[in-house]
Parts: sequence; structure tokens; C-alpha cells
Amino acid sequence: MPLIDIRAALETDVPDIQSCARLAYSKYISRIGREPAPMHADFASLIDYGYIDVAILDSHFVGYVVFYPEGDHFHLENVAILPEYGGLGIGKRLIDHVERSAEEKGYEAVELYTNEAMTENLAMYPKLGYVRVECRHEAGFNRVYFRKQLKLNG
Repeated sequence: MPLIDIRAALETDVPDIQSCARLAYSKYISRIGREPAPMHADFASLIDYGYIDVAILDSHFVGYVVFYPEGDHFHLENVAILPEYGGLGIGKRLIDHVERSAEEKGYEAVELYTNEAMTENLAMYPKLGYVRVECRHEAGFNRVYFRKQLKLNG
């Protein structure tokens, strides 16, 4: 696995994050029938809140993750990798980063949702220890929710 640096996103990262979201999620437009929600996120505000971290490989932006505390868990809102860097384990590293961050702050789980049309995600998250907990139609999307219990120290 390549050496990836993960750091808090900066305001100067917004163009890279927006471009990554467009490139990573455009393949789902025809399946869903419209642009996925991450393509319309207010990334500047999310950065201001401290909710985005970015993955850097050889000083180049390669992906990002949006996550934040919500109740008893961290919510993993969005993870995206530039398509040309897919298959290198960068997305898994970002998800592991979220899980470690949640554990370090004493949260008991990570929750996320994905669109039911993103079948790759429906297959991937259970392999990472996430359990499907419910399906909901919200904001015009059919979403599948997953939760992963964390092993808290102490």
C-alpha cells in the first residue's frame, strides 16, 4: 500500500475536492437518475467546520473524506478517491482514519449511508465490518444505512 498522508483539508483544497467529487460520483448519475448528493456538497463550509480530511500521495491530492460526530457515533458522510488512484487502498485508509478518529474521541460506532444503486458500496462495506441497519427514502434518494461498532479501549 502506498504511503498516504492524511491531513485536515484547507480552504485551498476546495477545487481539488470538488473535482474529485465530480469525477468519483459521475459514474452513478445514470444509475440514480440524477447527480449524487456529494456532487453538490458545500465543501468550503465543511472545511470550516473541520469535517473534511484529505489524502495526499507524493504531495498530490488523491482523495478526501467527510466525517463528523453525531450522537453516540461518527457519521461518515462521503469518501471519494480520484478514479486514477482507485484500487490502491486509499479509500480503505480514509475509512480506517475515520474509525481511529472516532475511537480516539470515545465514540462507540461509525455510521454511514450509501445509495442503493451504488452496488459496489453495498458489497464493500460489509467486508469492512459494517452491518446494514436500515433503508430509507430521503432527499429524493434511496439510501442504505450501515453501522460499525468500534472496540473502545477501557
